[in-house]
Amino acid sequence: MFNRLTTDTLNKVLIIGAILLVAELSFSNGDLVFTVIFSSLFIYFGWNRYQKIWAKVVFWIGFILLIITIFNMTAFRFLLIAAIIYFFYHYVRSQKSPERVVPYFAKEPIDQQREPLIKIEPLLQQRFFGDQKTYEGAYEWRDINIHGGFGSRIIDLSNTVLPTESIISIRHFVGNITIYVPYEVEVHLLHSSMMGRADLFGMHHEKLLNQSISYITEGYHSNSPRVKIITSIWSGDIEVKRR
Repeated sequence: MFNRLTTDTLNKVLIIGAILLVAELSFSNGDLVFTVIFSSLFIYFGWNRYQKIWAKVVFWIGFILLIITIFNMTAFRFLLIAAIIYFFYHYVRSQKSPERVVPYFAKEPIDQQREPLIKIEPLLQQRFFGDQKTYEGAYEWRDINIHGGFGSRIIDLSNTVLPTESIISIRHFVGNITIYVPYEVEVHLLHSSMMGRADLFGMHHEKLLNQSISYITEGYHSNSPRVKIITSIWSGDIEVKRR
């Protein structure tokens, strides 16, 4: 059903939802923002020590509080009502004019045949909760492009053979990112952070508040292999070190 929903229509619904969310945050006197941040911190600290009983309690308190807060948001109610209306509209329409599926076999013209592609499995998966790290043993390198919610990300480039140019792109909400780079690899780093710290080959930034930083090793443009690291964190630290 939802595969019939055009991207343009979906974008309009999301824009309206975003406007309602901003309006709700503007008139909530900071209570809503405080509740979301408070519950998110509970989830983060609870998940990091989840093996302990007290941490499990903290995690689920934060998770339930966050869910209740989301359910009480006007923007969420709007999206829920929009989904119900769309489901009802599609159901009525399908009853009036049922869709007929007729098998059709036709060979595509030679000039319109699809180009053969090889699917590559990502090195790291998208994960909202939990820590992730690359394999401890040797592994085949694949460029990384992921986003995550809560947890840490550890990428060790010393266990793989890098091509001439590689890319690591990570967009993260709360947590730390650690990247181990071999000594012979050149690096170009682009990092942005709302709140956090950065340690880049011994170059320390103790406080990053809504800042972006960029560093490049001396031989990046002339030597290889080289890796471009693009990271974005809402709250967390990044550490890039040689290994």
